[in-house]
Amino acid sequence: MFRNPLLLLVAIVAGVLVLGLLAVGAFPPSVTPQPTERSIPADRFAPRN
Repeated sequence: MFRNPLLLLVAIVAGVLVLGLLAVGAFPPSVTPQPTERSIPADRFAPRN
């Protein structure tokens, strides 16, 4: 099939990369949820004159 060993190596590496991308796409890593902290402007609670 492949007469050039370098071409065979490139094809194997490309196949492993494609399989890796498919595996990550099918089973994505879990993301740990983190609370969003926003500061509230102090002028919002200032008394109105």
